[in-house]
Amino acid sequence: MVGGNAIRGSRVGAGPMGEAERGDSAPRRKVTYYCEHGHESSPSFAAEAVIPDSWDCIRCGLPASQDREHPPAAPRTEPYKTHLAYVKERRSDEDGAAILEEALQALRKRRSL
Repeated sequence: MVGGNAIRGSRVGAGPMGEAERGDSAPRRKVTYYCEHGHESSPSFAAEAVIPDSWDCIRCGLPASQDREHPPAAPRTEPYKTHLAYVKERRSDEDGAAILEEALQALRKRRSL
C-alpha cells in the first residue's frame, strides 16, 4: 500500500458540508438574448449589475438583443480592400497622374547621369 493520504484527489473547500460550508452565492439574474438566426443565449448577471442591451450569440457570434421579434441585424462585412483601393480613396486621378509624372522625371534624371 502506497502512502496514506486520506484527502488525496479532493479539492480545496471540498468537505462533508459541500456548498453550505462556503455560504450562499450572490443573487443572480438570467437574461435571455435572441440573435437573427433564432438562437437563444441566457447569461447570468449579478442582481445589481447593469444589463447590456446587446450580447454576442454563443452559437453563431452575431449580435443578439432581448427583443425576440426584432433581433439586431448582422453587421455588414466590408470586402477586403487592396492597398491601391485605399490610395484611390485619398487621391484623385489627377493627383495620381501628377505624382507618377514627377516620379518618372526623377527616374529619367537619375538614369541620364
